[in-house]
Amino acid sequence: MLTAEHMSALIRRYFDGCNDADVEGMIACFTPDAVHYFPPGMYGGAWRGARTIAENWAHRVATLGSAWTIDRLLADPASAQAVIEWSHFKTAEGTVLRGDEWYVFDEASGLIAEIRAYYASPVDPTRAELALDGYDYAGRGYPLTCPVPRPHATQRTSST
Repeated sequence: MLTAEHMSALIRRYFDGCNDADVEGMIACFTPDAVHYFPPGMYGGAWRGARTIAENWAHRVATLGSAWTIDRLLADPASAQAVIEWSHFKTAEGTVLRGDEWYVFDEASGLIAEIRAYYASPVDPTRAELALDGYDYAGRGYPLTCPVPRPHATQRTSST
């Protein structure tokens, strides 16, 4: 039986794996056939399979200096679903992307089976922060700087 504590801890473990570029750690959070969906035009479409998801995020850490925070998290064990609000710091580009993700858990294994990502703003290469216009991120306690130092912070690369 799923609990809110288990669901929250697994999502946090997944994000720790993302920040550490720990492929095996991320894989352990997913069903083997998990799917991560993105908005149109993002990351080449849906990523299918736990290994694909993990390797793609590890690649983003290596090439974009990516680091993530979980800013809000709600878990509903009765529906086997959770939702988070996150910030994605692409330190090599000097950009911040904000959004939400909807998680669906496999009740039998307790692992993540699906993630649906929703972004606060379409990708706009002229903006350093892709977020909701007029929303007081600072006033509401959201991170404004990347909490994880990245060696790529001075490097510029493409935004995929």
